[in-house]
Amino acid sequence: MKQKEISVAEFFEKNKHILGYSNPAKALITCVKEAVDNSLDACEEAGILPDILVKIFRVGKNYRIIVEDNGPGIEKEEIPKVFGKLLYGSRFHTIKQSRGQQGIGISSAVLYAQISTGKPAKILSKVEGDEAYEIELFINTKKNEPEIVSEKKVEWYAPHGTRIELEIVGSYVKEKRQSVYEYLRQTSIVNPHAKITLIEPDGTIHEFKRISNVPPQPPKEIKPHPHGIELGTLLNMLKYSKHRDLKSFLKKEFVRVGDKIAEEIIQKAGLSNDDPKKLSRDEVEKLLEAFKLTNLLPPPTDCLSPIGEDLIKRSLLEEFKPEFVFATTRKPKVYSGHPFLIEVGIAYGGEIEEEKVKILRFANKIPLLYQQSGCALTKAVESVNWKAYGISQNKGELPQAPMVILIHLASTNVPYTSESKEAVASIPEIVEELRLALQEAGRKLREYLERKSRIEKKKKKENELFKIIPLLAEKVSEVLEREVPDYEKVVARIMGSVYISRVVFSENGRNFAVLRIANYSKYKKKFKVYEMSSGDIEAEKKVGNSAIFEVELMPEEEVEIKYEFTGKLINKKPLVEGLSEDEIIGGEVVSF
Repeated sequence: MKQKEISVAEFFEKNKHILGYSNPAKALITCVKEAVDNSLDACEEAGILPDILVKIFRVGKNYRIIVEDNGPGIEKEEIPKVFGKLLYGSRFHTIKQSRGQQGIGISSAVLYAQISTGKPAKILSKVEGDEAYEIELFINTKKNEPEIVSEKKVEWYAPHGTRIELEIVGSYVKEKRQSVYEYLRQTSIVNPHAKITLIEPDGTIHEFKRISNVPPQPPKEIKPHPHGIELGTLLNMLKYSKHRDLKSFLKKEFVRVGDKIAEEIIQKAGLSNDDPKKLSRDEVEKLLEAFKLTNLLPPPTDCLSPIGEDLIKRSLLEEFKPEFVFATTRKPKVYSGHPFLIEVGIAYGGEIEEEKVKILRFANKIPLLYQQSGCALTKAVESVNWKAYGISQNKGELPQAPMVILIHLASTNVPYTSESKEAVASIPEIVEELRLALQEAGRKLREYLERKSRIEKKKKKENELFKIIPLLAEKVSEVLEREVPDYEKVVARIMGSVYISRVVFSENGRNFAVLRIANYSKYKKKFKVYEMSSGDIEAEKKVGNSAIFEVELMPEEEVEIKYEFTGKLINKKPLVEGLSEDEIIGGEVVSF
């Protein structure tokens, strides 16, 4: 049988489905994804707020994709290697969180373009203070090397950035769960610091706005952790080591290994502190076993870049307009020596109409659009008993509710099930952390639903009282020949609420208002009351023409606040901050 050596580019040329180019629709999404991921990583590493344009249009039977960013740009000499050579790039050899892990991404898109249409990729890039260069290139699949078709200086309006243009055989799917639009929409949710504009083939423009002006802290590179190293990798590290003794090798090449730990490992392995390059395979196996037997601190976690609870909540509120939102970021953990952390966000009700929960899966801030059912993140959601949190669910299935669950796995080494990076493998440590995060979110949701139910019951009772009490008040006052009492105050006392009323009057041509506030609940209440005038308003604390009154009342305590104003009062009722709707009668609840 004849044996023939092939390059990695040639292999992927014949097995493009492995990288996500299995059908025309998926291929188009994958090309956009790889280019956008590159842009986001480049901007983050340079501390630049990303501004990314994605434009797709028809060229005969093909599609042309243009992705342009405002990143730092790429040096002219590096452009052919970055876009025309598979497995090229610093991320392949570093241990830190990044969207790309294998160094295959954007060059695989270039490869697909030349396979499907025979057209070269066109790259335009400019580094600040330098001239812009435009290079057209192919990938020589036999050698896995770039072949430059043309190269020239060009005028470009941008101070810095990169633009890639690809012509591919593809299929454009519009606004479905698996589409370019959905990929960019989800990308904007977990990258709230990015502004992304999509121009579709029919000319429709979608703008995903930036909602945070603070770029994320870039993750730091760390060295390998002894508990995550494999035999082949260790053999290779020892073979090319420049250290003269084993102790120095352990201290300098691994994280969390100091003098004492290095000596302990050598002792447990039964080795001497000799030249690490001279170790036999059996001795390296003993060294690896000694790693496992040694207690080590987990690797540092500044190599990770979480989204953060606040930004997750802001993104979910902006995108889905829910009535309830919660987010949690778990503390970093380790699996097989690889640091990782889990983030979960839940959005419920409001404008969410789907009856079956929608899962948004992300790994290192990349949306996972495919293979949802085969993903460990989905299975973790199914394994939680959502009935315990007041949500309908058939056993072993996704819960049924107007709810969105966002899951983000950040890791130095995301355990994907395939090279196409579409689903996460079932790693016990990751699944357990995710379950804990989901259960925490579930408890918060249950508290909200129970409170909502109590408020609805209380409001229903309150509404019934407001129907009955005024009629009783009129009849009693008629019999006793007295003025009709303030029935809102009566209802507040019955319901155990805080009551607030306002009386406006004039005195010597001056306008005054009196607020009467009573706490009929069983608990101490602390809140703020706001009044706004079209003219001026007198108060110890105010902002512009708005007065702010800070109130603190014990149970059954009442207070009276008098103030003078000019013009007219703008707000119909006193505005109250710090109390919920079920706690106040006579005021309007606000949140500033």
